[in-house]
Amino acid sequence: MKIHFSSIAVVGAGAMGQGIAQIAAQAGSHVWLLDSKPGAADKAKQAIQQQWAKLAAKGRVTEEQVQAWNQQLQIANTLAELGSCQLVIEAVVERLEVKQALFAELERTLPANVVWATNTSSLSVTAIAAALQQPERLAGFHFFNPVPLMKVVEVVAGLKTDPALCQALTAYAREMGHTPVQAQDTPGFIVNHAGRGFGTEALRIVSEGVADFATIDRILRDQVGFKLGPFELMDLTALDVSHPVMESIYHQYYEEPRFRPSVITAQRLAGGVLGKKVGDGFYRYENGVAQVPAEPPVPVVQDIPPVWVSPRASRRMELYQLLKDLGAAIETGASPSPTAITLVAPLGFDVTTVAVVERLDPARTIGIDMLVEEAATKRRVLATNPATRVDIRNAAHALFARDGKPVSVIRDSGGFVTQRVVATIINIATDICQQGICSPKDLETAVTLGLGYPLGPLAMGDRWGPTTLGPLAMGDRWGPTNILEVLFNMQTVYGDTRYRPSPWLRRRGAIGLSLTHVEES
Repeated sequence: MKIHFSSIAVVGAGAMGQGIAQIAAQAGSHVWLLDSKPGAADKAKQAIQQQWAKLAAKGRVTEEQVQAWNQQLQIANTLAELGSCQLVIEAVVERLEVKQALFAELERTLPANVVWATNTSSLSVTAIAAALQQPERLAGFHFFNPVPLMKVVEVVAGLKTDPALCQALTAYAREMGHTPVQAQDTPGFIVNHAGRGFGTEALRIVSEGVADFATIDRILRDQVGFKLGPFELMDLTALDVSHPVMESIYHQYYEEPRFRPSVITAQRLAGGVLGKKVGDGFYRYENGVAQVPAEPPVPVVQDIPPVWVSPRASRRMELYQLLKDLGAAIETGASPSPTAITLVAPLGFDVTTVAVVERLDPARTIGIDMLVEEAATKRRVLATNPATRVDIRNAAHALFARDGKPVSVIRDSGGFVTQRVVATIINIATDICQQGICSPKDLETAVTLGLGYPLGPLAMGDRWGPTTLGPLAMGDRWGPTNILEVLFNMQTVYGDTRYRPSPWLRRRGAIGLSLTHVEES
């Protein structure tokens, strides 16, 4: 099978088809652009040429390059005109019957040596190919919008796809300047599958009354480094896009609890509160700018009580150093005095459970999330329990804000906010590896490039060569054993099977292996 596709066709002239046609022409392929809607292909061609003209005006490409690309981009009016193409990439509407009908017509019309690729993001490649006489000629070739900027592409093998086709598409993606990752044909492939934990767990946290949308966004931006919080992201993508994807993957996995959608987004979708494009979502928008509620002010407290730290607190010595730096009076007795702030730092458990198990006075007990290293986080998060006194809460808030670092105070939550979301992301990612959907390396690449996460969910660094992402990623950075503890304890608190650890994570966490470790065959 040819590695370089010198002549290709893109069927579907929407934004995705335009992007694919643009980068294919830039890679040196002769590109035919076809759309069933009259005039759509011509408009798409004009839009692509305008993009090239803008690049030339900014000095990013030469006029000679633009002229060559313009000559390589042509319009086709019928499928029969595509007979000279070696590859046809479909980018039409996400409806199974439409895609099946298109490929069946391609099979009847074009020579037997033409291969096909579908840009589907949510449909089964195997199902699309099922109506074909030669299903081995079809593979998934899933780009992300905007195609010229989103540099990852998923190469998806259907049940009967010829492996050589996937190898050819992988090589062609590199010629286009993109990074290919290989996936098996499963709901959501890699990126949309791996991305389930970020939004769905944040919605669960809101539904429990733990914190509001803005607070959760602040915590995940400042503690972990996400560019956008989950609610900012859902406002940007719009709920008429993101909620159906949640439901689709949930149902395709036969109601797997890890992917359970939320009534919050269902209700907001029904009410037309879709996000930024309509000016009203999780935030209200004025002239395209989110109106974010101000953070609660730091309480003014004259006399801050001494602080006693639970002997079971995570990062206990780091926590002691922090309290010392903040000028706190620290108690070191076996139990707290009647006036002390009782500080706990659990992994996965809620503050209530810790207070009961450790026989602490819940009225004076407050939690702090210490999953992320103090030096690496831009925000501290405290959690009360239902009995925590207001004066204790205010004193703890004032103390931890003494050096100017922002502090969020939330209601009780097993795993606070960051632990819950990060552990869910890692758990889903490890289960993708457990199912053999892709390799750990391709998963890391797909997530960091496709979702824009600040770190991969497993580990990325020296093992696979230089990277701008730092030496470790979420799972190995914060410890598989810690993440496993978070999940086990959250499952205890909530009794929900959504938190059951993947076997991949459970086994590697139990014996201290990296989450990227692949068993020898």
